[in-house]
Amino acid sequence: MGPVLVVTNLDDPTTDLVIGELHGRGVPVVRFDSGDFPTTLSIAATITSDGIGGALTTPTRTADLSRIRSLSYRRPSGFTFSHLDDQTARFAVTQARYGLGGVVASLPGCLYVNHPHRIGDAEFKPSGLAAAAACGFRIPPTMVTSDPDVARAFIKAHGSVIYKPLSTPLYRIDGVSCTVEVREVTTGDIDDAVAGTAHLFQQRIDKTGDVRVTVIGNQVFCVCIDSDLLDWRTDYSRLRYSVVQPPPGIFEALSAYLDRFRLVFGAFDFAVDRQGQWWFLECNPSGQWAWLEPETGLPMVAAMADLLERKTG
Repeated sequence: MGPVLVVTNLDDPTTDLVIGELHGRGVPVVRFDSGDFPTTLSIAATITSDGIGGALTTPTRTADLSRIRSLSYRRPSGFTFSHLDDQTARFAVTQARYGLGGVVASLPGCLYVNHPHRIGDAEFKPSGLAAAAACGFRIPPTMVTSDPDVARAFIKAHGSVIYKPLSTPLYRIDGVSCTVEVREVTTGDIDDAVAGTAHLFQQRIDKTGDVRVTVIGNQVFCVCIDSDLLDWRTDYSRLRYSVVQPPPGIFEALSAYLDRFRLVFGAFDFAVDRQGQWWFLECNPSGQWAWLEPETGLPMVAAMADLLERKTG
């Protein structure tokens, strides 16, 4: 078994913990960011009837592409060619994406956590919600629209409604990186600007708490997150954590959902209503999870290291 490849950005504390665990086990690791290419990262890949071969080289490591045991893919930065003019840079970015990206996505015998193409599929919220419903999860009534009249009608029909961004690009406000928050909306908040792009509206669940379910291979970790916040991610200082057991049917639905997108890892978010029912909100195929271990004692870092090591028994 060869090394574990770790593809991520420079600032990734979750990955740092997993790499530390793998190093402690004597498992070789080669870490890189796709944004390092081609300045400090190079490839020399061959493609034959035996599959992908050759080498990937960083300033400190060289990996045999035919012997990669697993690959962890977590939010690497994009390719940049700032020294080139715009047209040439666009060409270079495209070649890097389909060249380096195509090689990394086609390693023979490699376990992907998760495969970058599968991550891309699973990041579409409408696709995730449709899959969740098909797999047996409860989902809140949801509308995706660019029509202000349709949005108003949906809010009138469902009363308490929240707005969610369909993706989470960062905005910089006064030099600080911010994301678009989930928030409650009324018909009075809807104007003609809604027609400018697609928006997701969802009935608000009258919840008593939230649950984050982290699936790492065949291990499932369920943590209740108690707060009085609509979106618990807006203030971690107000959160309280406890380990919980899921209601009947959740394990089967989790497995079906991951199989549908061919994932081996997923960070699932649920709202728990006053009757104790779990409502699926989303599954992040690249979600954060390591902050939950010191709060709960759950062995999540070891579980991820087991998966990447391809440890059995």
